[in-house]
Amino acid sequence: MISAIRRSHLSYPIVFWCVFCSLSTLTAIAQKSVSSTTETALPDAPEPTNILGSGSDDSQQSASASITGTVLDSNHEVLPGARVIAAGQSNSAFRTVEAGSNGQFEFIGVPVDIYQLKVTAPGMNPFTSSDILVHEGETRLVSVTLSVFGGATSVTVSGDTDEVAEQQVKIAVRQRIGGIVPNFYSSYDWDAPPMRAKQKLKLSFRSIIDPVSLLTIAGTSGVQQYRNTPPEYGGGMGGYGKRYAANLADNVTGVVLSRGVYPSIFHQDPRYFYKGTGSFHSRLLYAISSAVIARDDNGRWKPNYSHVLGNFSAAGISNLYYPASDRGASLVLFNGFASTASNAFSNVLREFVFKKVTSHAPKQGSGNP
Repeated sequence: MISAIRRSHLSYPIVFWCVFCSLSTLTAIAQKSVSSTTETALPDAPEPTNILGSGSDDSQQSASASITGTVLDSNHEVLPGARVIAAGQSNSAFRTVEAGSNGQFEFIGVPVDIYQLKVTAPGMNPFTSSDILVHEGETRLVSVTLSVFGGATSVTVSGDTDEVAEQQVKIAVRQRIGGIVPNFYSSYDWDAPPMRAKQKLKLSFRSIIDPVSLLTIAGTSGVQQYRNTPPEYGGGMGGYGKRYAANLADNVTGVVLSRGVYPSIFHQDPRYFYKGTGSFHSRLLYAISSAVIARDDNGRWKPNYSHVLGNFSAAGISNLYYPASDRGASLVLFNGFASTASNAFSNVLREFVFKKVTSHAPKQGSGNP
C-alpha cells in the first residue's frame, strides 16, 4: 500500500521525482510495450488444449464466444489447479485447461454451441454441469463450487458479472506484503475478469478502513507534529488531531476518487496488472507507463484518466481544509504531478519487489509472458 503523497511542506523522496521526470519521455515507448503484452496467454491459465473431431476446421473458423469462471471449495476458497473440460455437443470437440492460482479458468474463442463443463480436483467430488448455451460474441460466467468426497457440488452459470467480480475483491483483500501491509491493487492474473462499479467502490472503502492504512496515517501525522508542519495547526493534542484529520481526508479523497469513482465513470480497472516476463527494460517501461495508461473493463489500454484525474482532484479538494500557506493553484499542480510520480514508483515496486513478499500471491506461473 502506497499512501497518498503529502502536501508540499513534506520532503518528497528523490526517487519519486526520478520516476516522474522519466514519465514524459517513456510513455510513448511504454504504451507500445504495454500493447504487446496482451498477445499471449497467462501461464497460470495456459492456452486450452484442443482435441477436435472431424469438424475442427469449421470450429476454429466459427469461434466467437468465451466461457470463464472460478473454481471454489465449499468454504468459498479458490481451488488452484482444478482440471476443467469444456465439451461441445455439435462439433465433437473439447478443450481442457487448469484453473490458475486464483482458481480462475477461461476458454477463449469457442464456437457457438451447447457445452458441458467437467471439473475435477484432487480430493474433491468431480462435477459435470448442465447444458450451457453459448451465443455468438457472448461471455458466459461460471462459478463452480466443489466439495470433498461425499458432499454436495454446485455450479452457477450466469451472464451477470457480479459474482465473478466479487471473487476479484476476495482475492485482492487477501494480498498483503509480509502478511501485513495491504497490496490490494496488484493483480497477478493477467486475464482476471474486471470488477464492476460496486466492487471498485467496495475495494476502495476496504482499503481506506484497513487498520494498517489508519496506523500509517497516524505515524505520518506524528512526524508532522514533531516537525511542526504546517505550523498553523499548532501543538498538543489539538494540533495532532488537525494533522490526522487532514491526512485522513487526503487518503480518503485520493483512494475513493482514483480507485473507485473515476474507474467506475470511465470503466477502467484500478489494479496494476503484473507483467512478470520480458527484459528488465520492457518491464520497467511498462510499470512506469501504467501510471498514465490503464486497462479498461474490456481489456483495452487507454489513458489512465482515473488515476491522473483522481490525483489532481484530491489535490484540489485539499484546498478546502489546509491552511492558507498550503493552498493555491501551483500547489494543486505540484501535488497532482507528485502523486502521479508516486503511482509510477509504486508500480515499479509492484513489478519487481512486492510479488516476492506478498501473501497469497502465486509464486510462479503468473503475469503476462
